Order: sequence, then structure tokens, then C-alpha cells
Amino acid sequence: MNIDFNDGKWLNEPASWQADATGLTITTDEKTDFWRETHYGFTRDSGHFLAFPTTESFTAQIRIQGEFRTLYDQAGLMVRLDESRWVKTGVEFTDDEAFLSTVITDGRSDWSVSQPFKELEDFRIRVTVANGALRIQASRDGRRWPLLRLAPFPAAGHYEVGPAACTPERSGLMVRFSEFSIGPAITTDLHDLS
Repeated sequence: MNIDFNDGKWLNEPASWQADATGLTITTDEKTDFWRETHYGFTRDSGHFLAFPTTESFTAQIRIQGEFRTLYDQAGLMVRLDESRWVKTGVEFTDDEAFLSTVITDGRSDWSVSQPFKELEDFRIRVTVANGALRIQASRDGRRWPLLRLAPFPAAGHYEVGPAACTPERSGLMVRFSEFSIGPAITTDLHDLS
């Protein structure tokens, strides 16, 4: 089911955002981020996240459009239980290129990047949570969905999921989110790319 962005609840509402029937456009505030401890030694919970409630299992997907140019510019989907248990996945700009990035946090954050395709100014991300597992897929066209990550994630009776964006090194990244849906957890085989 497609989601009305006006029905979400902000964590760290950006100063500039607009939602309509076709999507959500936000402009990031200065030095926003989500991270806990690992490597850097700091905890940040200042990124922009528009939360929608879910049940204990679901699949959510969203289309993301933006010009990611500055170190750590990022946008995608977040799944959140609380400030110490969450995942953010989508695009992140690092080492002078855009990568698909996932940070899974259960007390402390980890970070992984990959580049199954380079066209990351307009792409889609899909997250499935079911039975204590998190499955992340990405797509250039909304038809072919290669696996980005499979990981354990705390089982719970409900989660929050929705678009997220951060700019740890600046402000002013404009991101457009659209085609956002939440539905039953997909049960296709891991190697089914549909």
C-alpha cells in the first residue's frame, strides 16, 4: 500500500520539507547524522527520519532521488526500534563516489558499502524484516532487486520505518522520496531478483 507522507511522525524534523500526493522533498539541516560509538567514539541521533508504524514483519520500499556530492551525504530507508537499535540503508557518498550503504546498529553501529550499480541519483531501496532477520535489496528500475545485505535484527512486535537523510559534513542536500509502500513481508527466495 502506498503511504501518504503527511501521516508520518518526524524524528528531527528538517527546517525545510514539503509533502504532497506524489512524494516528499526535504533539505537537510547542518551536521545531521545517525551513528553509535564504533570507530569514531561518538553517538549521534540527529538525522532526519519520518517514521511510520509497522507490525512484526513487513516489506517497505521507496524511490530516492538526489545529487549526492559531499562526504557522507546520505538518504534512504530507516528501520528503528529505539535510539540504540536501528538500521539505515540507501546511498552514501564516500571516497568521492556514491555507494549503497548500510549501517546496522544494535548498541553499536557497523557500516558496509557496495556498488552493484553506480547510477545512484535515482534508485530504489527495499527492506524486509521478518523472524529476526533483515533483508535489504536495491534496484535501479524497480524491477530487478539484487541483494544488498542479509543480517540479524532484533525481533519485535512492531517497528518504525520510513525515509531518512543526513549530511554530517554540511547542510542543504535536497532529496526527493516517492513510491513509498509498506506491505506484508516478501517471502521470495534470496536469489529471486524480482
